[in-house]
Amino acid sequence: MDEERDGESCSPGGEEANGRIEQQNGNNTVLEEATETAAESSPGEHDYTYWPSVRFNVPPNRNYHFSAQFRDSAYSNNFHKGVKWSPDGSCFLSSSEDNKLRLFSLPDYYDGCDPSAYSVAPGTDSYGASVVVDEGEPIYDFCWYPYMSSSDPASCVFATTTRDHPIHLWDATSSTLRCTYRAYDAVDEITAAISVAFNSDGTKIFAGYNKCIRVFNVHRPGRDFKQYSTLKGNKEGQTGIISAIAFSPSHTGMLATGSFSQTTAIYREDNMELLYLLHGQEGGITHVQFSKDGNYLYSGGRKDPYIMCWDVRKAVEVVYKLYRSAAQTNQRIYFDIEPHGRHLATGGEDGLVHIYDLQTGQWISGFQAASDTVNGFSFHPFLPMAVSSSGHRRFQAPDEEDNNFHLSDNENCVSVWRFSCDSSAAETGDNNES
Repeated sequence: MDEERDGESCSPGGEEANGRIEQQNGNNTVLEEATETAAESSPGEHDYTYWPSVRFNVPPNRNYHFSAQFRDSAYSNNFHKGVKWSPDGSCFLSSSEDNKLRLFSLPDYYDGCDPSAYSVAPGTDSYGASVVVDEGEPIYDFCWYPYMSSSDPASCVFATTTRDHPIHLWDATSSTLRCTYRAYDAVDEITAAISVAFNSDGTKIFAGYNKCIRVFNVHRPGRDFKQYSTLKGNKEGQTGIISAIAFSPSHTGMLATGSFSQTTAIYREDNMELLYLLHGQEGGITHVQFSKDGNYLYSGGRKDPYIMCWDVRKAVEVVYKLYRSAAQTNQRIYFDIEPHGRHLATGGEDGLVHIYDLQTGQWISGFQAASDTVNGFSFHPFLPMAVSSSGHRRFQAPDEEDNNFHLSDNENCVSVWRFSCDSSAAETGDNNES
């Protein structure tokens, strides 16, 4: 293991023995201080009540589009694995098969309310990535620091987990490696996490492994962690690889984990006490997410056409199921809930994005986002916008010489969408009542 990936220090210069994460430019701003400052505020520093009333029954406009730069790669079959907006909405992060994460900044001149779409010529990208991080190995999962704000460079970080490597914390402004969090197996070899997530206050990193969860203190990188088995002595509990992790946004101290063994579990964060074990998914869990009020949990699996809704106050049976075309793919397909918490959007193998009313579980609308699998969809935290990613693995015949597989602009792409909204979006008080 090289020094960069195995060093105990959390600063690029290797001088912070106390585990603080120092900004590379030497301005003595540390992530620990950023966490303390943000402890009493909400992630993203934006009031979600100002998210306008969106007209989901009107197809959105494609404002920005990215495909060409993903094909300038040594990987002839490069495709996307997901995309996520930053908590402050200033940029979004995509993961792809070429083992790279690309960060795209939202142009400063965009206010989200201009009715005209920013068009792009076929075969070209709207603009290039601001930051590119090369992991070198397949990326299993990635997540943003929950209090990330572009106005505070120390907080601009995201975590990744890749094959045969520890968890990495990357600087989103300079693409430098801030620090690593390392877990070891029974023979003292580094073992990779399959899922990774920050807790609600941003002080800990929870990572999913085979039949266990390891918890790292953000401010103490290295090999120090607490380990919690998901199985009890009598073999009761959650088996398999912990493949997805989510925390309740209502700060109730609960987290949910999904497993490739087709189960979803709800735990207490402080002592990892198992509260509920949920059965019913047809495939291994690939994504879990709480509702905005923390009362409901949504889970989706691979080769499973349904997202299941659970009431965490009485998690006995499924409240309802939301359909998506995902019965034939092993891909992790991310879904997302808009800031008001009233609607959920998800992609699928058919290239469609489906939008559901979470109060009734009824389908509201859908639109064609790509001509292949839409595996990522993320709502902007306060603008009427969203970003989608698409692509899937293609297999080339032995005598096929065209490495591009004749891909069109709408295959293996990332797109930014703008939804129509009521111009009288100042009605924030009425629109936010639920």
